[in-house]
Amino acid sequence: MRAHRWFGRCANCGACMLPGLALWLPSGYSFGAALLLLAALVSVPVWCRRRAPRAACWLAAAFCAMAALWLLDVGVAWGWGSLDRPAKYLLVLPCIFYLMAFAPRASWLWMGVALGSIGSGLFGFFQTQVLDLPRANGFTNAIQYGNLSMLLALMSGLVLGVQWPRWLPWQRLLLVSAVLLGGAGSLLSQSRGGWLALALLLPVGAWLLVRTTGQRWVYGGLCALVLVAAALTQLPGVKERVGIARQEVQTYQESGESSSSVGQRLAHWRLAWEMGRDRPFIGWGRAGYMQEKARRVAAGLAPPSVLDYGHAHNEFLDLFVKRGLFGVLVLMGFYGVPLALFWPTAARIRDAAGNMDRQSLSLCLAGVLLPLSYIGFGLTQVFLAHNSGNVFYLFMCPLLLAALHRRQARRTGVIA
Repeated sequence: MRAHRWFGRCANCGACMLPGLALWLPSGYSFGAALLLLAALVSVPVWCRRRAPRAACWLAAAFCAMAALWLLDVGVAWGWGSLDRPAKYLLVLPCIFYLMAFAPRASWLWMGVALGSIGSGLFGFFQTQVLDLPRANGFTNAIQYGNLSMLLALMSGLVLGVQWPRWLPWQRLLLVSAVLLGGAGSLLSQSRGGWLALALLLPVGAWLLVRTTGQRWVYGGLCALVLVAAALTQLPGVKERVGIARQEVQTYQESGESSSSVGQRLAHWRLAWEMGRDRPFIGWGRAGYMQEKARRVAAGLAPPSVLDYGHAHNEFLDLFVKRGLFGVLVLMGFYGVPLALFWPTAARIRDAAGNMDRQSLSLCLAGVLLPLSYIGFGLTQVFLAHNSGNVFYLFMCPLLLAALHRRQARRTGVIA
């Protein structure tokens, strides 16, 4: 019972630490996750007797399906290397149901997001200005670092805008700093894939805000953001990276040169599509993909640069070539289930009298933003091939869902 009092009172013990530590401590994203798992395991006798909401079961089912997909690769090479990814997906399951019983306060979660965004920007400045690194990369790599930094900044900006009247001055300052520094972390990483994803996220976010709040001035704000983004493209580092991308696309189209960053991606996409069409239903498997890729390179059917990576630099194409349409459908469910669970319906964001709960709206919009951002990131990077990408998604989804469930239960007395 003493353990229950320590771990079971509220998931704020370690859950809200996750986004705050995610980027600017070595393996920081694992600290909060490990503490949350410990809390879930210690308090099993408490939360396992409670009926889990339907939403938690759907989320667990989506995670289990992905775990089963990753387990198909275990037979290729036995050992922790092949078990690492499916183990994460299975170990998060008790955390989902623990969080539903002892949900974090949404305000604590937002502060964790803000601190993580601020820390990523400050650490990015430290790496580029003090350590003189060419790109901010934290303790992951520049792409993962920049994309997650941008995601934290977007979440902070969303919460700031939706709940502006309720925040105290110091909280507004914290969230504004989070938006600016998180965005700076993305710029300092020079990760172009995240900037491409932004083109998907901003219009969808603006449309959802107008749809739910009726405040059409949001479209004006979106136009202002587009102008700011256009101005940022003129910064020396950003302008150089955009120019290089254009040149690499042109070079690939003219000569097929694939040794560049963009050229290599285009070559990977083309090869993955061709190989996927040869085995569209079951795919080649991870080992078969590498073997067939090497065979085609030796036969002159693909450039040697595609041998540098074990993935296709695109989340959907990577699963298509390795697991066929079955893998693509599982990935769609992995993203689609959270989208459905967080979609801002009237039942989720309004009470019986029709009044809007802006905290619930913030949680819904952040929950929608999470899978949408991963879809955008996955256009140019296999985000789920990295520990940071897996852990952040696997734990932020149930954190947001549990906080939303807590709001719904307090507002209506009915578990949705």
